[in-house]
Amino acid sequence: MRFLHNYKFLSTLGLTVILLGAVSCKEQLDVGNPNAPTVTANVNTEAGLINFAQGAVYVNGFANGDSWLGDSYFSLPWGYSELMGDMVGADASNNQVTTIGQPDYIILDDGTKEVNTSPQVSIIRAYNSRAATGAGNNPLYYQWLNMYALNNGCNTALSLIDGIKLSGDATSRANTIRAWCYWWKGYAYASIGSMYYSGLINDKAGSTNSDYVLHDKIIAQSNTYFNMAATTLGAITSATDYQTVMTQLIPAFNRVGHGGTATDALTIDMWKRNINTMLARNILVNKLAPFVNGNPNATISKSSTTAMTAADWNSVLTLATNGVKQSDYVFTGRTPPSNPFFTATGGTVAALTTGVNSGTTFKISERFIQNFNPGDKRFTNNFNTANTYKNNYIYTTRYNIIDGGAGEAGVYVYGTKTVGAYELYIASSYEENALILAEANMRLNNIEAGLALVDAVRAYQGAGVAAVAGTGLTLSKALTELTKERRVSLFGRGLAYYDSRRWGWTYDIATGGGSYGNTVVTSAGVVNKNVTINYNFMDYWDVPADEAVLNPSTSGVATKNPNY
Repeated sequence: MRFLHNYKFLSTLGLTVILLGAVSCKEQLDVGNPNAPTVTANVNTEAGLINFAQGAVYVNGFANGDSWLGDSYFSLPWGYSELMGDMVGADASNNQVTTIGQPDYIILDDGTKEVNTSPQVSIIRAYNSRAATGAGNNPLYYQWLNMYALNNGCNTALSLIDGIKLSGDATSRANTIRAWCYWWKGYAYASIGSMYYSGLINDKAGSTNSDYVLHDKIIAQSNTYFNMAATTLGAITSATDYQTVMTQLIPAFNRVGHGGTATDALTIDMWKRNINTMLARNILVNKLAPFVNGNPNATISKSSTTAMTAADWNSVLTLATNGVKQSDYVFTGRTPPSNPFFTATGGTVAALTTGVNSGTTFKISERFIQNFNPGDKRFTNNFNTANTYKNNYIYTTRYNIIDGGAGEAGVYVYGTKTVGAYELYIASSYEENALILAEANMRLNNIEAGLALVDAVRAYQGAGVAAVAGTGLTLSKALTELTKERRVSLFGRGLAYYDSRRWGWTYDIATGGGSYGNTVVTSAGVVNKNVTINYNFMDYWDVPADEAVLNPSTSGVATKNPNY
């Protein structure tokens, strides 16, 4: 396996990247004139189209422009989510990683109030400039860049399908490629709409516009494309041709473990269930479901979104009931020995956190560790206290990730830097779907059904802890187990900030938010167990200046979050 050379350009207004090469087992692409590449001259065969569609995702979407810290979409944009979700901390100056997750203030056990003199909102506004982007200091830039590059690559692939002669059952093969592009466009819009206050809908290759829409409309467009993918999959009549194309679209090094096999990718039905999980996620992470200080009835008085309703929870329940099963293949990533789209040592949050904490980019947060129940084998198999990293009041930690785990059979491993060993979940997973289903059940007063699903995830990851179902937990206690388990089992998957936001934890205490009962170790080594944290983070980010300045809004929709 190797990457072919890719040619790209940055659209001044649209921040889009065109890829003319991709991951391939064989160099099958007709390269035309390599000194003057064009899409029509270079992508004119079935193999070339498949290579292009593949590279539009793995190169344009995930390996493009993130080399300032780590080397992929899964190290930097996902790193911000894990930082703001207080799963990890950082002291590096690159890309504001040391400031983006710093709360406004904390109150220690003895009442001492430690105040951050450079709160997150001021940092975001100070460094959202084109000059800061050029210097590697604008955190708002990267997710926007990656996802619009992914979107435009898929737009281009879609525009090519009808003009290329396909073999076998040509209609089934064409629909497989279309479904691939629709799925990843849904993914891209979901990422934009879940993070930014407003965005652009661009569904024509190489185009741009200044008609900004609010994030909820971006999510609606994501849902449209996920549903289009499902409908298109339903129109495929040849399972053989489908699998032939899918095993070329998904590199062999990704078809391992939960990603498939050497000869098989996920089936049509499996893919439809992956879509249902993503549709459920789109609802869940873009609405409020406050659970502040153990109160299931908490409210947030000022937010850029609205609260979940019973109808929302029922929609989530229906989707997740038909979501990813334990035996399903999902979209995963692995590192090959050469030319990876992310590296084993720097391409993921897990890789940047694995090892002795004094030498890692990210440091395991004490607030993450406090979510493990006593006796959880995932804790004993993955973490040690061989070194205490001392920094400020929020980033000091006693814990380190053991590279590859301690070797306990059947227990989930959080991080490894061994090539090909770490399984990256790019999109949905069984654990996420089960916990979505668990939370929906709890919120609809099916508490025992929800707890049983929490137990199922813990068993799946080899936790070895006592069951919580059947123990008579109240809704508050059940949701506590749910929130703890989402943090423990979904570490490093880019969901932590969305969870903290929707539970109300990242909102200002003055508006009903905040996080309570936290463990904080001071740089002097004092362990506090009941710390109040006021994160007060911007809930949906401003549009990056690289877009907003060069392409100002003509729709009347703000590109700067007016709630901050």
